[in-house]
Amino acid sequence: MPTAPHILPDSRTQDGRGAVLGPGGYWVPIYCASCGAEGGLVPAENMTFAFYLCNPCFAKHGALTNVMMMPDEVFWEKVKQAQLEQYGRVLSTEELQAVVEADASPLARLIRQGR
Repeated sequence: MPTAPHILPDSRTQDGRGAVLGPGGYWVPIYCASCGAEGGLVPAENMTFAFYLCNPCFAKHGALTNVMMMPDEVFWEKVKQAQLEQYGRVLSTEELQAVVEADASPLARLIRQGR
């Protein structure tokens, strides 16, 4: 069954320019859909769409979408707290990658789900 077309713009680079090798493969840059500010990186593999608004544009334009919006700081704090709860410490990037690839723990689901 085909999915509905995206009504929001894709915030990823269209030509893959700026891609870097990171945990689990290549990551491509994303930019704010409103002002073009850099917004970090998203995995290139298995990614068909990414919409990003920077914090200033989100504050200016409000919730443009009907999807969940969570500031990066809140998401990464949840990831940190899940690591501390499950492992008693913050894991390295390599350890996080292994957790995501190997199990279905709450931490792995949180990371896979994204913000």
